[in-house]
Amino acid sequence: MTGATEDNHKTPTMEKQEPDQLIKYSGWKAMPYVIGNETCEKLGTLGTVANLLIYLTTIYHVKSVTAATMLNLFSGTTNITPVIGAFLSDTYLGRYTTLGFASIASFVGMLILTLTATIRTLHPPHCDSSDTASDHHCRGPTTLQLLVLLSGFFFLVVGAGGIRPCNLAFGADQFDPRTESGRRGINSFFNWYYFTFTVAMMVSATVIIYVQSNISWSIGLAIPAALMFLSCAFFFVGTPIYVRIPPEGSPFTSFAQVVVAAIRKRRVQKPPTKEGEEEGAGGRDLFDPPHRSALVTKLPYTDQFRFLDKAAIVTPSDELKPTGEAANRWRLCTLQQVEEVKCIARIIPVWSTAIVFYIATVQQSTYTVYQALQSDRRLIGKFEIPAASFVVFSMLALTVWIPIYDRILVPLLRRLTGKDEGLTLLQRMGIGMVLAVVAMVVAALVEDRRRSYAVHRPLLGVTSSGGGVSSMSSLWLAFQLTILGLAEAFTVISQVEFNYKQFPEHMRSVAGALLFLGFALSNYLSSLMVTIVHLTTGTDGEDNNWLAQDLNKGRLDYFYLMIAILGVFNMFYFLVCAKWYRYKGSLSAGEIALEGKDSKVPLV
Repeated sequence: MTGATEDNHKTPTMEKQEPDQLIKYSGWKAMPYVIGNETCEKLGTLGTVANLLIYLTTIYHVKSVTAATMLNLFSGTTNITPVIGAFLSDTYLGRYTTLGFASIASFVGMLILTLTATIRTLHPPHCDSSDTASDHHCRGPTTLQLLVLLSGFFFLVVGAGGIRPCNLAFGADQFDPRTESGRRGINSFFNWYYFTFTVAMMVSATVIIYVQSNISWSIGLAIPAALMFLSCAFFFVGTPIYVRIPPEGSPFTSFAQVVVAAIRKRRVQKPPTKEGEEEGAGGRDLFDPPHRSALVTKLPYTDQFRFLDKAAIVTPSDELKPTGEAANRWRLCTLQQVEEVKCIARIIPVWSTAIVFYIATVQQSTYTVYQALQSDRRLIGKFEIPAASFVVFSMLALTVWIPIYDRILVPLLRRLTGKDEGLTLLQRMGIGMVLAVVAMVVAALVEDRRRSYAVHRPLLGVTSSGGGVSSMSSLWLAFQLTILGLAEAFTVISQVEFNYKQFPEHMRSVAGALLFLGFALSNYLSSLMVTIVHLTTGTDGEDNNWLAQDLNKGRLDYFYLMIAILGVFNMFYFLVCAKWYRYKGSLSAGEIALEGKDSKVPLV
């Protein structure tokens, strides 16, 4: 695929050629390497990251509060750095280079973590047998040991910053979006990508965590490090057939130019509509030189955010170069630049609705675990399901649903709706948001039942934190988790695909970073809600708090219902955004009328 890369660099001088003539798309041929890289990377990092709290407290003897603070900072940073990685990828490096560098960084990070467990001098000594009853007598890490550990975290953060925003977009880049088979390939790729992602999460959250916690930390960390090495190998072996799209410069500079130019020309009046022309045809009077990019789609004029149009109005003071370009791009922007800014402005409201949606999914790793701890987790004989493993029900539901939807329902819906994807992206998002509300209502009902058993029936025991264990089977939690898994299958996958397709092509890495930025904001919002509930509910400290340390003394069901009510309001907000949204490339009402086309454009 070397020739494709060379052709890409010739793109600016080949204005008359179509993009699909310049690029030889590899399609599914590249998927074994792309998905192999992603699967091994997730197998190597997800389970380890999920189990770091145990590693810090048992091997490094870090206090629980300090360990939790460290991991919160680590998790927040790994969700923020993809924005930086996306900017570097789209502006300077390109997705291939960014992914290659980030994969190596993740491998180095996992290797350092493995060494901290394997080499005795890199972690504190084990507690003396006389000290096992008192953790505070155990020696904590030295400055050097802590620095080595944090260096491993640093490389993992760097790896996440490059891999998370780029891997999905890089895989989709291998398909030709201008052909029907290519578009269907992209649609199917998003589903199967998330399928393998979820399978990797399940294996990582069970097998690898079990090895780390019950067999050996050295072996349990060496396995992910080896998988991360395989991830790098998969990625680089596929190099000859990859489509590598080069960066086209900073899109943020272009957006800033539009805003500045529109403000400078805020008093300039747009030329009046000519007699016989529709209102939506106003884009014809704006600065619209020949479109030179063979990779970025030429966007038609839209009549939303019209105040930005002033950035493309040609005034007597605007000078043009002999090539037809604006001499000062901070005063005169092209119609394409203006439409790209409008494109982002339309996406942000839709993206913001997912932040509230994620609050429901966040509970899978927090209060659902607490519910499991205070329920009857016995399965067969004396075997108990680990409380942290209940998230597998959500993953399993998502894993089973994706192939059913992709292989059975999509072909049926395609015949009914006439759309390649069956349902539109916004329709699928809306279904997921409804399911999230249902899941929270079910969670409230299950918690009410669990608490009733604990209050009115004999307890099975007491947890380490002092909470009574209810006699209700913990398998009741599978209902809410299964519904949440289906909600993720609809909303999260659709949002990933929505961001990829609706962002301008030269910002697809930024589009990938938005998902993780939404996760980060949702975690912060969830933490804020927990803090507010602690401060405003109850009058007798922990004993009367909705989120008391002992769930039997609290009202977690009320908290779940509060999330459900918030989800209902968010759903109405989403419907407004979806009704108002115009898909990228859709003609304005005036343009449609001028071309004699059906004005009924599906908005949802």
